[in-house]
Amino acid sequence: MAEVYGSVAAGFESVREEFATVAAAEARDGGAQLAVYHQGRQVVDLWGGDGVDGDALLALYSSAKGATSLVVALLIQDGTLDPDREVASWWPEFAAEGKDRLTLRGLLAHRSGAIGVDGGFRPAELADDRAVAARLAAHRPYWEPDSGHGYHALTFGALAGEVVLRATGRTVQAHYEERIRAPYGIDYHLGLPEELEPRFRTALPLIPTPAQAAFLAASPARPDDLLGVAFGQHADPPFDAVAYGNSRAVRAACPLSGGGVGSARGLARMYAAVAGPLDGRPPLLTPDTLAEVSRVHSSGKDLVTGENNAFGLGFVPLATRHPELGPTAIGHSGVPGSQSFADPSRALSYSYARRRFAFLGGPGAPENDRLIRAVARAADGAAA
Repeated sequence: MAEVYGSVAAGFESVREEFATVAAAEARDGGAQLAVYHQGRQVVDLWGGDGVDGDALLALYSSAKGATSLVVALLIQDGTLDPDREVASWWPEFAAEGKDRLTLRGLLAHRSGAIGVDGGFRPAELADDRAVAARLAAHRPYWEPDSGHGYHALTFGALAGEVVLRATGRTVQAHYEERIRAPYGIDYHLGLPEELEPRFRTALPLIPTPAQAAFLAASPARPDDLLGVAFGQHADPPFDAVAYGNSRAVRAACPLSGGGVGSARGLARMYAAVAGPLDGRPPLLTPDTLAEVSRVHSSGKDLVTGENNAFGLGFVPLATRHPELGPTAIGHSGVPGSQSFADPSRALSYSYARRRFAFLGGPGAPENDRLIRAVARAADGAAA
């Protein structure tokens, strides 16, 4: 990707330079977008790559977990949801197979053990959170609830969404549209309207380097271990992430674990509404709520991925991965390598979106390290 388009505000020129370097070396021919807000205004709006401009809508996968967590945080802030109440008190069927004592707090912190079901989910089920939730409710957890944590790759949204629906009578998608997307004009959608389909650009698979291909060949997926179950590799057919993101059924319904569609501009704007005042409105989350949802609730070795990681209440506490960020920075990545977050300590929000899958990009592609450092330095310089 040779050409970079868009604009940056004064003081953020170094971010454009870094994005150009990253785009040439990392994003290859798939295209990428970068958007940043600082102190309530957009200061970075960059893009490049075949078929990708600033208006392109991309499959942003687990970024939907961040939007879902924001809805849940607002409902906790309202007093509608109590994080220390048992999930089964809203959803009695969930009590089956020893899940009766799990609280909403434990569920949001990826501690339920409800990462999948025997035989996996069919593709049609993965477009329908209610179907996924019904199967999870009756199924045994893969570890004793609250005894450890593991990434609920394909099930987090169905679980959280069912609690919201049972508690309020409305879906996460409806709450998001009414309280977040429509009021702020956010170009990130939990259910892509048909009229926006012409702006959608299909997700593209990884093109591995020879070294990456050798690594993958030497580390084949084991369908029946916890990683295989959580990522649907024990299903028939196995879960295909690229096909999932490119499915119109998924884009229309938006299963909340990974069906959201939008642009870097959209997610940066959503998180800008968390990072500080936006459009004359106060931040969406109060300081007390922000402190609670950003606090580390699970840390250490992830039972699914085997990696050391951390979760707050749904969100990922970003300072655990990017120490240059403030202690209440929250967000979520997407499997192609995308990353989006709010850093309220700087009134800063960030979103990097990729079209082509990166190598091991689930926690955010490695180029995010360079881009985030450049953005943080520029924001600190602008505030000085």
